[in-house]
Amino acid sequence: MSMTKVKASQKLGKILVENQIITEEQLKEALKRQYQHGGFLGTNLVQLGYLDEDTLLKILTSKLGIQAIHLAGHEITPELQATIPFEKVKLHCVLPVADEGSTLVVGMADPTDLKVQDDLQYTLRRPIRGVLAPETDIQEAIAFFEKEGYGIRTFVKASSRAPSVNKQELSLRVLLQEAVKQHAEDLLITAGVSPSLKINNKVVRLQYPALTPGQVQELVYSILTDSQKEKLEKDRELDFAYSLLDVSRFRINIYKQRSSYSLAARNLMEHIPTLKELGLPEWLGEFPLRQQGLILVTGPAGHGKSTTIASLVEIINTETYSNIITIEDPIEFLFQHKKSNINQREVGTDTQSFAHGLRQIFRQSPNVIVIGELRDFESISIALSAAETGHLVLGTLHTLNATNTIDRLINVFPGEHQNQVRAQLSESLLLILSQRLIPSANGKNRVLAYEKLVNTTRIKNLIRNSKSHLIRTQVSNENSDFETIDASLARLVRQNSVRYEEAMKYADNLAQFKELTQKSK
Repeated sequence: MSMTKVKASQKLGKILVENQIITEEQLKEALKRQYQHGGFLGTNLVQLGYLDEDTLLKILTSKLGIQAIHLAGHEITPELQATIPFEKVKLHCVLPVADEGSTLVVGMADPTDLKVQDDLQYTLRRPIRGVLAPETDIQEAIAFFEKEGYGIRTFVKASSRAPSVNKQELSLRVLLQEAVKQHAEDLLITAGVSPSLKINNKVVRLQYPALTPGQVQELVYSILTDSQKEKLEKDRELDFAYSLLDVSRFRINIYKQRSSYSLAARNLMEHIPTLKELGLPEWLGEFPLRQQGLILVTGPAGHGKSTTIASLVEIINTETYSNIITIEDPIEFLFQHKKSNINQREVGTDTQSFAHGLRQIFRQSPNVIVIGELRDFESISIALSAAETGHLVLGTLHTLNATNTIDRLINVFPGEHQNQVRAQLSESLLLILSQRLIPSANGKNRVLAYEKLVNTTRIKNLIRNSKSHLIRTQVSNENSDFETIDASLARLVRQNSVRYEEAMKYADNLAQFKELTQKSK
């Protein structure tokens, strides 16, 4: 038995004994059997009858933070089988269970074995994510492939248990599946009302009874590890990414309200959309190919800033040979290395905070720095310095429009430093794109409207001379420099993409919007 397996067995055994799942004597007997017959400690405990498979999976999920999967009813297709050579499947007792595009999800009898994960990633030349699967299920699949041929027939393990109808009716998995099925942006769970979906920015209640605080807590805790539960109870809020096999990835935010928990789950697209798919113009694709400078995407929460940034990063990844480092909270889109190397760091998991990650970033030899959100003085200061010293920096801010963004960046600094910051910003800024998602005329989706500010010589002078407030009056709607959100909204109305009454709600200058709309008729 390898030292890695011994250490993993000792760790698992300690957890099971400490939680009074098994006794010390039972652990010794299982370890003895593992030494004599091989396999994994958990499998030997199940075979000795000291605990059942469900309990084992639950303990490993909650205590070690490992996602588990029951293979019953799960299809391992020939296409999936083709992703891992059969000799590796047998050698490591692993099974490909889902292809997430850039990442391959691999069922493993021991997902804590990093040597196995490293070997698979080296062999496959792609990232993998290990999830816990019962060793007996994997061995059953291997026996099937040896008999029927690998890469030829689909393996489906028959279910040995009848599903609980009541649990199925009110499980987070079912609710998340419903969110994906209805193309909802968010799943919303809160006490006192039925689970709800946000579709085209409108709340739609699902056909369930109103949830009690206890039911909400049960749903919330069903996807948390013990460490996440402790953090939630301490901070009263928690933000993280969550993958549901064969469904989608989600950005989960859990928070306290009126002494009970609420949950918001944002459905994250696996596919990184192109600029055309987002409704953005071709000229935007020139900016991420610049060698240095600052590109900012701004707007309210939930209006597609992260998606636009992801599209720009994918252009860099596809077209340039760069070292890209992102700092995100949480990671939303998973990138696959193309011409560029992409290193994605998650706040709370890979780095303590945006500011802490940025303080170390210059030692990591980045060409491109992607900041999920410019939140404070330190992150803004480092972003400006990076853009000024030969790096391309992309980031997002929660601001209303392009000129408001300039003021926000400058005003975060003390008064005596603001002239210096204006000079820095005037030289390093490339583009500000402020965007809104507007309900479409047919009501089936949302359409992107945007305000653009390109940092031409005229804009630079206005920023440097503390006259950014004049941009909206002196440079308005000249396509080479600045185009307001009102002009974009008027264009969408003219194209019959959005309704006039709906576009009015998002106008920055209502009089200007009405005038531009009238001209376009």
